[in-house]
Amino acid sequence: QVQLVESGGGLVQPGGSLRLSCAASGRIVSIGVMGWYRQASGKQRELVATISSGGSINDADSVKGRFTISRDNAKNTVYLQMSSLKPEDTAVYYCNAAVRINYYGPARDYWGQGTQVTVSS
Repeated sequence: QVQLVESGGGLVQPGGSLRLSCAASGRIVSIGVMGWYRQASGKQRELVATISSGGSINDADSVKGRFTISRDNAKNTVYLQMSSLKPEDTAVYYCNAAVRINYYGPARDYWGQGTQVTVSS
């Protein structure tokens, strides 16, 4: 089965930078859109950014100009470079990917277990 594993979270001061990584492994035929979502304590999960297999990017207004999503298709990995971090960026960040595990089957969403990002002085 498919597994997504995030890494790179931690504690950072306001204005600082952090880079998250998410690697997919397992029974993978192909991966379509990959993305990052986040969920702050007591809040609903929200979109941060997505990137298609061809490199087309959508991102949330709240992170536009500060966060950059990228991917390495050969490594089945998606990244989130975060800069100018704000306290309101504090959340658990989850990786998401649309994965085909069989050539004749549909792509399905898979989720990582999340990595904590805390922005605090």
